[in-house]
Amino acid sequence: MNAPKLWKIIPALIVCGAVGMASAKLPAPPPVDPVKAEEAKKKAADTAKKDADELGKAQDRVADRYKKQKGGAKPTTTAKK
Repeated sequence: MNAPKLWKIIPALIVCGAVGMASAKLPAPPPVDPVKAEEAKKKAADTAKKDADELGKAQDRVADRYKKQKGGAKPTTTAKK
């Protein structure tokens, strides 16, 4: 494979150009309204609390179903002394 050196350099230059364009400085984000930010924070907290409650209920249902299927037997542990 006797490719000229130029054909080996061109892909490297293209990659360097793409990285340079991708890392260009972005403009600053617009200022956030404190009232809207507070509302969004409260909404996120309410959603997180609701999700946590739903997760707890789902875990309780799974535990109850497991106990029904297994007869509520406690796992036996054999400790060797």
